[in-house]
Amino acid sequence: MKKGILIFATAGLLLSGVSCGPNSQTGAVLGGLGGAGVGAIIGNQSGRPLEGAAIGGALGAGSGALIGNAQDQRNQQRYYDQRRY
Repeated sequence: MKKGILIFATAGLLLSGVSCGPNSQTGAVLGGLGGAGVGAIIGNQSGRPLEGAAIGGALGAGSGALIGNAQDQRNQQRYYDQRRY
């Protein structure tokens, strides 16, 4: 039980450092939800669905935030490129 609480606390700290662009936030939320669902299913096979959900959620949120942040940066670059010409 203590390990589960530690995992959820770690996931919360990871999510608090997510970048603040709109695609980054959306990616983090969607990735976290999807990762938690898949992690719970995989964790259920080993008898630990909550730990699987926590780990999957943290990994999904981090991955989604990275992908969304890359898209935010690409959109920002396109905006600046259009303003120059």
